[in-house]
Formats: sequence, structure tokens, C-alpha cells
Amino acid sequence: MEDQKAVDEVNSCPPIGRTATLGLQHVLVMYAGAVTVPLIVGGALKLSPEHLAVLINADLLCCGLVSLLQALGIGRWIGIRLPVMMGVSYAGIAPMIAIGLNPEMGLTGLYGSIIAAGLICFLLMPLIIRALPLFPPLVTGTTLLSLGTGLLGVAIAWAGGGYNAPDFGNPFYISIAALVLIVTLLVARFARGFFSSLAVLAGIAAGMLVAILFGKVSLSGIDTVPMVEMVRPFQFGMPTFDPVAIFTMTLVVLITMVESIGLFFSLGEILNHKITREEFTRGLRADALGATIGGIFNAFPYTSYAQNIGLVGITGVRSRYVCAAGGVILILLGLLPKLAHIIATIPQYVLGGAAIAMFGMVAASGVRILQGVDFRHNRHNTLIMAISLGIGMIPTMSPNFFSAFPSYLSPFLQSGVLLTVVTAVVLNVIFNGVHQGLENLPSEPPVAEAVRTLPPAGQTP
Repeated sequence: MEDQKAVDEVNSCPPIGRTATLGLQHVLVMYAGAVTVPLIVGGALKLSPEHLAVLINADLLCCGLVSLLQALGIGRWIGIRLPVMMGVSYAGIAPMIAIGLNPEMGLTGLYGSIIAAGLICFLLMPLIIRALPLFPPLVTGTTLLSLGTGLLGVAIAWAGGGYNAPDFGNPFYISIAALVLIVTLLVARFARGFFSSLAVLAGIAAGMLVAILFGKVSLSGIDTVPMVEMVRPFQFGMPTFDPVAIFTMTLVVLITMVESIGLFFSLGEILNHKITREEFTRGLRADALGATIGGIFNAFPYTSYAQNIGLVGITGVRSRYVCAAGGVILILLGLLPKLAHIIATIPQYVLGGAAIAMFGMVAASGVRILQGVDFRHNRHNTLIMAISLGIGMIPTMSPNFFSAFPSYLSPFLQSGVLLTVVTAVVLNVIFNGVHQGLENLPSEPPVAEAVRTLPPAGQTP
């Protein structure tokens, strides 16, 4: 009876004004995470502010499109049809940067690999559903710990002024980064309800304001940027397809699906609705198709956002049409290049303060997941985690460690998260085997509880 009531609430649509307002709230909760990843990737690839603005617009557009895909669905095959918002995952940051920096691949190779990875995962969905037991909390927790720890190096570099900054370590840069971090902590500590979820956004806004007051931010050229502009497919060129890059991004898309599985479980608990195997399959198909859509429109792979699922629990509003309204708002924001141009001018030292908090939380969430793993009675688990984490840290601790290997392997060998997840999966199968399928997973696995606490970053990021 409770399950039927939950389904009715999910399928009901509040009045248009209330639906739009609640949809806007979902957008505000996820906005910082949605724009941070394009800033990270674009900054690492040394894109111009104009090209950064293109990435941001494309990302917002795709966030909206894939959110609509998930909330409303297509036919009987695609979309979980629950209150879900989709955003770009942090799991792909390192491999996407590695592919983009490879002179033989570049952006066209990156987007070709994302398109192909989405299609591969979509076509292989029955096999993927069967393979999900390969990613128990030991694997997902170790992977998130490696991901967050590796990304902290990026955050610290930003806080010092950014990569290759001639005055790296300038006290002004570090002071602004510290201000962003302090404001983020104060808002998270003292704000209540919805406003506490805007802590990261508030910190970035405070840092940006001080940077503007000190004349460190230039908005020159914004007058020439059109107010409204369509996002075009393949704006950076027609995609190219490299086998190693495709394999790398396929692993990334699989990781985003693991994130989504945990979050779908959490959402089911919030809604008092037991999510069926068919719903899981439809939801993961939308994840896979979202990656292909992202690659076509110069964006990224997508996954469910933890903060929006948490917002469903806070507000008690369970209608999927509210998230659909949020998707429409994101699409509209993606058509406003002036806004994207302003966001693209945010200095890296401002982002550095927020990134320390966000990436640190990703690592901390991995620790929380690992708390549910039996290390006391199964000494193999400690060995699996230690070796997987150690191998995953190689690109961060020694970037030139694999420099003598063929360049086409660099997207894989330079990605700590991929090295971690492959090592952890292989060692876990060798030592522990595979014991349970999707239908036997607990209603609230450790990954669901831990991922729910992630900051506005997704996911994942």
C-alpha cells in the first residue's frame, strides 16, 4: 500500500507555479557542481574563456536534457521515471583531462570516446546489470578514496594560483582561497535547510566578489557575447575514435552507473518505494544515453546527483515533474552565453578554496563506505584496499612513472581512478569471488548512505 502511495505521489504534478519554483530549487542545489567540472577540465586543457563558456553552456544544456530523460522517460526502455536530477560526474575528470591533453586525441578524441562509451554501455546493458556485483563497497569505497585524494592535488594547485602561474603561491591567492573555504564552512555550519546546501556556491561568490573589488577579474569582451545562442553539436570538430580512449571512458561510464545504483537505492528508501530491476535497467540506460548525448554536444558523462535526492527527502516533494521542470530551467540556462562567460572568468584560486572542501568530501565519502567493509575478519580486504589505493596514487605521486609506455595508453595509465577500480575489481574477484546479484543487494547498501552526503559536486561532483 505504501509503495502504491509513493508511486501516486511520484506521478502527480503540482500546480505550474509551484512546480517551477520547486524545480528552480533543484537547479540551485546542483548548479555549483554542474559548472565546476567544465571549469576544471577546461582549465586543465588551457581553453580560452570563450571556449570555457561553450563547455559550461553545453554542460547545462545536457544536464537538463538528461534530467528530462530520467524523470519523464522514453517508452518502456529509457528513464527511471522518478524525481532524479542528472549532473556531470567527477569520476571522469582525470581520464578526460588525460585524453584531452594527448596531442594525438585532443577534444575530438575525448568526445569520440564519450559518445562510443555511452553507446557501448547502452547496448551491453543486460551484461552490465549482471556485472554490477563486481563493484561491492570495498571496490567503490576504495575508488572514491583514490578519486578524492588524487583530486586534492588539483585543488591545492588552484588555491596557489593555478598551474604554471608565474606568481604561484602569492599570499593574495591563498588568502582568497582561504576566504572561500571559511565562507563555505560558515554557511554549512549556521545556515538552515535549503540555504545550507548553497554553501559552496556562497563561498565561490564571496571569493569572486573580493577578486573583482581588487581588480583581479576582467569581464572585457562580455558586451560582444550574444544574450542567447544555441549550443551546436560537435562545436570543437567532428569526433575521432581511439580504442584505448574508448575503453577508458567506458570504465568511467560504468563507474557513474555504480554511483547511480547507490543513489537509486537511497531514493527508493526516501520514497518508500522498492525499485524494481526493470526500473534500475531503465535508469542505467538513461545514464548511458546521457553520456552519448554529452559527447555529441561537447559535454561529459552524467550521473544522478546526491544533493538533489537529499532535497527530495528534505522537502517531501516527490513529484518527478518537479525534476522535469528543473531540467527545463537548466536547458534555458544553457542557452545564455553571457552567464557562462561570467562564470568562465572565475579565477582558479577562487575555485581552489571550494575544491578543497568538495574533493576532500569525495575522499571522506570513500572512507565512510569502507566502514561497512569487514576488515577485522577478512585480512584480504585490507590487502585489496592497500594495493589498489597505492597503484591508483601512482599518477598523482609520480606523473612521469609511466612516461616510457606507449602514448596511446596514457588515458588509462594517467588516471588514478581507473587504475584503482581495475586493480580493486581484479583483486576482489581473486580473493573474495562474486557472491550476490542486483536482486539480492540490501535496500540500503553502505555506498548509498555515504554517497548521499557528497557536496554539490555529484556526484557525482
